[in-house]
Amino acid sequence: MSAAFAFPPPPPCPEAETLRAEIRTFLADAIATRTPIQRAESWTGHDFAFSRAMGARGWIGMTWPKRYGGQERSQLERYVVVEEMLAAGAPVGAHWIADRQSGPAILRYGTEAQKRSILPRIAAGECYFCIGMSEPDTGSDLASARTRAVRDGESYVVNGTKVWTSHAQFSHYMILFCRTGAAGESGADRHGGVSQFVVDLKNTQGISIRPILALTGEHHFNEVVFQDVRLPADALLGKEGDGWAQVTGELAFERSGPERFLSSFTLLVELVRALGAAPTDAARIAVGRLSAHILVLRRMSRSVAGMLQAGENPALAAALVKDLGALVEQEIPDIARQLIDAEPDIDSTRDFVAVLGYTMMHAPSFSLRGGTREILRGIVARGLGLR
Repeated sequence: MSAAFAFPPPPPCPEAETLRAEIRTFLADAIATRTPIQRAESWTGHDFAFSRAMGARGWIGMTWPKRYGGQERSQLERYVVVEEMLAAGAPVGAHWIADRQSGPAILRYGTEAQKRSILPRIAAGECYFCIGMSEPDTGSDLASARTRAVRDGESYVVNGTKVWTSHAQFSHYMILFCRTGAAGESGADRHGGVSQFVVDLKNTQGISIRPILALTGEHHFNEVVFQDVRLPADALLGKEGDGWAQVTGELAFERSGPERFLSSFTLLVELVRALGAAPTDAARIAVGRLSAHILVLRRMSRSVAGMLQAGENPALAAALVKDLGALVEQEIPDIARQLIDAEPDIDSTRDFVAVLGYTMMHAPSFSLRGGTREILRGIVARGLGLR
């Protein structure tokens, strides 16, 4: 039985710090007109032209082989790009999922045809993905997935529903996680008989995409319904039946990045500005504590980037980063309200008040996306030999 798992120091990468200065120069001009409340959108905000501009600079798919549109740069260099974009509040949401996890999944498991057709377009900032994992009544328990793909000659017929599918409304593709075999239904092997598919959302009949609106009225999430959807056999990603191993590897990318503790960062910036040059002792203690938490999470997250660079699968470490990060992200608006007497209002002309209102209404989703707290803690407990 294991009592702990380690977060080793990431390897030194001087190229990453050189790149950091280049990114800051780019952002100083590229997002100069974005207001604080727009910057508070973090990685859910999207701007197609901005994504194309990032692609032109080689900042999407940057770790991938050059023959697929990548730059063959390190995971730590990619980490710096992501960190700087989020800290500045850049609108990276359009290409986010494709760059973070869908592209790496295709690179690892896809056919040569899938790689050559899709990866260069992702790297150019012109092809966007969504994730077909969660389902009604199952939440983050992927082993309970009921969406099914049945082989029928040279195609698969898919029926089922996915929920909380971010940005499906403009995505070109979905990586769909679903059942293709009978395993798992009896309870003997819940992780068996599942597969992944690359679904062309723009050119496939029978798919309905319905909005799930946030408290702000924004349209980020969706319900995606498959009704007798016919997918070609070459839409299969990897091997039939290997979906569980594939998707757990993909989740290490989804759960470990700086987006897991920087979603409320714009609010922290506006809080410090609102406190002014002479904050109270209580304010200094609170901001110092939050800063310490973020620095620790950053260290853990960079460690995971180093593990990915080394070709490891840090699924347990990533789950812990995601769980602890969501706690801090959700704590920031509560602490901000205690320190400054102001009623949250997204329509306010005061930047702090508007950003506070925006962040408070989105904070409940921070512990939902990427896996609920209960599921993540179960993963960590199992990794520690406690269950």
